[in-house]
Amino acid sequence: MAPAAAVAAMDKEALFRRLIKDYGAALRYFVLRRVGNPTDAEEVAQQALVEAATNLAAYRGEAEISTWTFGIASNLIRNHINRSPERRYVFEPADVLDLLEDPTSDPFDVLSRRQVMNIVVAKLGELPKGMAEALLLVSVDGLSYEDTASQLGVPVGTVRSRVSRARATLRALLRDAGFDEQA
Repeated sequence: MAPAAAVAAMDKEALFRRLIKDYGAALRYFVLRRVGNPTDAEEVAQQALVEAATNLAAYRGEAEISTWTFGIASNLIRNHINRSPERRYVFEPADVLDLLEDPTSDPFDVLSRRQVMNIVVAKLGELPKGMAEALLLVSVDGLSYEDTASQLGVPVGTVRSRVSRARATLRALLRDAGFDEQA
């Protein structure tokens, strides 16, 4: 391509056409090698050519126009990769591992446990709200009777009573659903 003075004298449309003709294929290949996705690479390469043509005033002629254009493309590639959703990492809390199944488990056992848990959750939903809350805080969340009483704003004796009645009611509901107490 022409030296900096000649490039500066060209109109933007002519420069854009010239950039595409001289560097378009090489630039697309350059971007594709770094981005990996052909559609994204085409967009980034086109954006680099448009940026080069529209920011002609910033071109000082210290390097070849191709070097300058590929530098613009490199910056756009970096931005694209940093913003690309498929390249973002999501950090999950450690307790998310508790929800994952053991890959060595028997699929039948996994399905059976899930079905039982779904039934237990459904039966918990049938308990009166105060009883269910007390049972979940003590049995699932591991709170003491005192901490549960403080959280619910009721006396400790009320929590003990609600937990006891909730367990008995849940046992009866599960027995009615076909579960024996040994399971």
